[in-house]
Amino acid sequence: MSHSPVDLSGKVAVVTGSGRGLGLAYATALAAAGASVVVNDLDAKVAEQAAGAIVEAGGRAVAEAVAVGTAEAADRLVARAVEAFGRLDVLVTNAGILRDKVLWKMTDEDFDAVVTTHLKGTFTCARAAAVRMREQGEGGSLILIGSPAGQRGNFGQTNYAAAKAGIAAMARTWSMELSRADITVNAVIPVAATAMTETIPAFAPYVEAMRRGEPLPDFLRKGEGFGTPEDCAAVVPFLASEAARGVTGQCIGIGGDKVALWSHPQEVATAFADGGWSPETLAAAWGTSVGREPQTVGIPAPKLPEA
Repeated sequence: MSHSPVDLSGKVAVVTGSGRGLGLAYATALAAAGASVVVNDLDAKVAEQAAGAIVEAGGRAVAEAVAVGTAEAADRLVARAVEAFGRLDVLVTNAGILRDKVLWKMTDEDFDAVVTTHLKGTFTCARAAAVRMREQGEGGSLILIGSPAGQRGNFGQTNYAAAKAGIAAMARTWSMELSRADITVNAVIPVAATAMTETIPAFAPYVEAMRRGEPLPDFLRKGEGFGTPEDCAAVVPFLASEAARGVTGQCIGIGGDKVALWSHPQEVATAFADGGWSPETLAAAWGTSVGREPQTVGIPAPKLPEA
């Protein structure tokens, strides 16, 4: 039997927020590639059902219901992996919530809840996983889930965009810190029809058609890189595998038929003034030199075919 470069037999993964949606797609794909998986969700029943479905399909999975964010929750997830399967090789930090509001209406609680789950949850789970993987001394994979909102900003998503941008920054930082331990760290930037995106009016009729079993058109699958949660799943077993040992510190977009490598922020225009700048010289030079082509913000609107 030929050995697949993405065979994950013997590897153990924790996937946070994997009771449904994208998280479930990641957990299912890891199990299909041979990994044993700890399924996590806030809701114990949802977590148990998801783990049960993986086992029924011939995979290995257990459930651990806990809200990510605290160090205690992270320790519980790592302990569950070790207790059930003897080790930990892969962590996918997918758990997240939304509390969308414009800046002047967003409450402290709206902000804190999202930042705690996404940003602190990613930090605490990654820290616990890194400690365990370093103790094992055999490397590992941290796969952090980002979002186009974190790469580009998104109206009404102060808390979510900030947390997701922070996650991309953590992937870059940890890829440096953990390289000597042979632990790769990457961020995945998925685009899929989920509870979070199906409310986008332009996509709604297509998502409804997809639910009826109709395929999504090419302009969505290729042009927008938009498809099902399952379309986003392949990148996770790939990043967890030997085939991706040299891939670290990257932000990788996936959705529909499309995969993409996101750029990291970098200087795109520079100008110099002898002895430094004053407000006046900046004002005089801005529009004709360094500020001539300002950067765009936001997630580009979908390009729909002419009706």
